[in-house]
Amino acid sequence: MTGSTEHSTTPSACCDAGADPAPAAPRLWTVDEHLADVLAAVGPLPAIELQLLDARGCRLDEDVTADGDLPPFDNSSMDGYAVRTADTEGATDSYPSVLSVVGDIAAGADELPRVGPGQAARIMTGAPLPPGAQAVAPVEWTDGGTGTGVAAAAMTAPLPDEEVRVLRPVAEGAHIRRRGSDVTAGTRVLEAGTRLGAAQIGLLAAIGRPTVKVRPRPRVVVLSTGSELVQPGEPVGPGQISDSNSFALTAAAQEAGAIAYRVGAVPDEAGRLRAVLEDQLGRADLIVTSGGVSVGAYDVVKEVFESYGGVDFRRLRMQPGKPQGFGRIGGATGVPLLALPGNPVSAYISFELFVRPVIRTMLGAADVHRPVVRAHCPAALRSPAGRRQFLRGRYSAADGTVEPVGGAGSHLVGALARANCLITVPEDTTALPAGGEVDVVLLDS
Repeated sequence: MTGSTEHSTTPSACCDAGADPAPAAPRLWTVDEHLADVLAAVGPLPAIELQLLDARGCRLDEDVTADGDLPPFDNSSMDGYAVRTADTEGATDSYPSVLSVVGDIAAGADELPRVGPGQAARIMTGAPLPPGAQAVAPVEWTDGGTGTGVAAAAMTAPLPDEEVRVLRPVAEGAHIRRRGSDVTAGTRVLEAGTRLGAAQIGLLAAIGRPTVKVRPRPRVVVLSTGSELVQPGEPVGPGQISDSNSFALTAAAQEAGAIAYRVGAVPDEAGRLRAVLEDQLGRADLIVTSGGVSVGAYDVVKEVFESYGGVDFRRLRMQPGKPQGFGRIGGATGVPLLALPGNPVSAYISFELFVRPVIRTMLGAADVHRPVVRAHCPAALRSPAGRRQFLRGRYSAADGTVEPVGGAGSHLVGALARANCLITVPEDTTALPAGGEVDVVLLDS
């Protein structure tokens, strides 16, 4: 017994006996280290020229300068009559200015009558201002050419030798959109990095740009793994659950600005997973998976991805979301892959922390990360030592407070749906007293 005890408690005895040293514990990455490693491996997608509607949601890769003025000519902002201001001085309902109508000007007209003293030209909204005219009298300020001296709601059809009565004075420049009043030639109208929404697409069309050079939206393929997963709407048998991750992550990718493709759940079969990946690689700028990254006996994701080479599976100092995978399928120039845990909350939080910044980087966005604010938490919090904990919360900007929502379980999707932020508890904090300050990651911004 004595000899046995000495042998088991003397390290030198083990070494002398030729025993292998104990394997080193796997490295635990911090959240910041993992994020930095991921972002260092991706960048903005190469710029391409796209038609305007195809460029919606993309970010400009160039400054855009207007080649001409906008509007390109003086035009009327009202239906009415183009007049000389001197001819309307002192006009009233009782003593209107009576003017001869010398012509009609519709939008798009290229031959314009000249308006001389005592004359007016019927003009429609958007039509070019004729020579000699200094202002537009809205039709509501006239009798519409009826000869009644009563303000008209609409203009009548033109009549030979028609006259119009103007019932009030019209100031010079009234109801005229001046050439270049919106944009002048040579002006930079949009800067590189601008996200193209409906208003920006409209501006580009207005200045005559049919195409634009942009950073394209990344194409993100999202798939879930697990033989227990069934599609929503299908019967859920014993031991089965509905696949929520692929829907949540696809929606999250779309919200981040990507073109996202959801792939149905893949069972825990290496051959099936490999076949799906090979089928999807051709249309993917990024692949996001959920499930199969832990140490379970049926986690085939690591087996398949590691067979491609260049994919690293690691553990992080965070809760939830400790197991993560990252790399490229197809070598250094292959498609980036982010493999997330399978628990729904773990998957979603991992997406927010790691996948969303990748998508934003590929887009060429300046705002890669969600905004973070400080807030008071009325509730006391506890957190495991050495882990950065992310709790779901409801943040109130009105009073700068945040309340935890639900528990810490990584399966509580009901609580996740009620949250608008993530409460962050640092690695070196195990307890936070009620009323303490915390960092809050805003999810609705």
